Amino acid sequence: MHTVSQSFVEQGIKYTPKFYTLPLNYSDDSLGNITVFCRELTQADDSDSHKPWLVYLQGGPGFPSPRPNGHSGWLKRALQDYRVLLLDQRGTGHSSVISHQTLAPLTAQQQANYLSHFRADNIVRDAEAIRQQMGVEKWAILGQSYGGFCSLTYLSMFPSSLLRSYITGGVPSIDPNPDTVYQATFERTMDKNQAFFTQFPQAQSLCQRIADHLLSNEEYLPNGQRFTVEQFQQIGINFGMSDSFLPTYYALENALIEVDGKTVMRYEFLDMMFKEQGFQTNPIYAILHESIYCQGFASNWSAERVRQTRPEFNYQSGNHFYFTGEMVFPWMFDQYNCLKPLKQAAQLLAEKQDWGRLYDRAVLAKNTVPVTCAMYADDMFVEMDLSRQTLKHIPNSKAWITNQYEHNGLRADGEHILDTLIAMGNHIASTQY
Repeated sequence: MHTVSQSFVEQGIKYTPKFYTLPLNYSDDSLGNITVFCRELTQADDSDSHKPWLVYLQGGPGFPSPRPNGHSGWLKRALQDYRVLLLDQRGTGHSSVISHQTLAPLTAQQQANYLSHFRADNIVRDAEAIRQQMGVEKWAILGQSYGGFCSLTYLSMFPSSLLRSYITGGVPSIDPNPDTVYQATFERTMDKNQAFFTQFPQAQSLCQRIADHLLSNEEYLPNGQRFTVEQFQQIGINFGMSDSFLPTYYALENALIEVDGKTVMRYEFLDMMFKEQGFQTNPIYAILHESIYCQGFASNWSAERVRQTRPEFNYQSGNHFYFTGEMVFPWMFDQYNCLKPLKQAAQLLAEKQDWGRLYDRAVLAKNTVPVTCAMYADDMFVEMDLSRQTLKHIPNSKAWITNQYEHNGLRADGEHILDTLIAMGNHIASTQY
């Protein structure tokens, strides 16, 4: 069942919002339904009604599909060949949103049980149910980052529903447990740290001064949460994006000020740090982050365990300072105000062992869907070597490996990247017969 909201037109694009009522658990209807939102984008003159559909699978986990503002980037290129469906993955945007507010009425065990249904397998089942209700025979998918993980799950579960698969910065490792992934990403994170501090040598002393100040003084973010060294380190996640070094350095310059002879943190710096904490508004990103790698085993706080083998990331006064990256740690559920109510559920999910399979090696080994991927050689979040190992076992797949972009390449130069992947996919299709 679905409902359609009022369409509107902006810059020649028609936007049609739709809401679908779908099962929480596709194996057990008794658990009730959720609402899944998507937005259809077509040319306003309706001349593209013959075009196939392209479903955009957003990065994350736990963030909604983009709210486009203009006919540009990858969307501009996509609309030349496709009608586009922007899917708010379950739990995000307008799709039965998950937050500390919506989970508050549930016990910790109920929270964990509910959240266990919000991984890639059910995101893909939602998309497949929507495809069937729309009466679409086959469609293409574009997966960015975590959306690429979802794409391989789609190729594993419903390959006959797909025309093409385009993946940007998101070919997952389908075998190793999370420890292998985090060992690689900690190494890439150190590479980014070294590059940053080489470009801005003076930043090391600024970071040490900020960290030492936080160890010796209580500073509070605009929401009343105490700001800590560990939270400060987490802004290193930005190093995975292009053009992030200079803004980070500017922020460090602006961190401290003298007031009546006492050193304090400037309010604008604290406000900036608060706005960096997407975990506050999108808790799925924290609470399910490690589970996206789990298939029949528990994560047991993998990133924290790997971090303890890298003591340089545990700052102590007098030592070098290093930022962390795209990792989730158990202490976050003690420090972040909006994650504190989810601490017990997070522990239960970290200990959960019976996660279902997300990828089917046998199905992927027989793949016939053209799969084209943009792999970023210096990607801080998705290890290129592990991605290449995955593609070795998927026929009709091809990687474009480049160091021209960081993980956010699709946002930085989406029109060119998608154009390249479409051309690669057309070439694969033309050589299949």
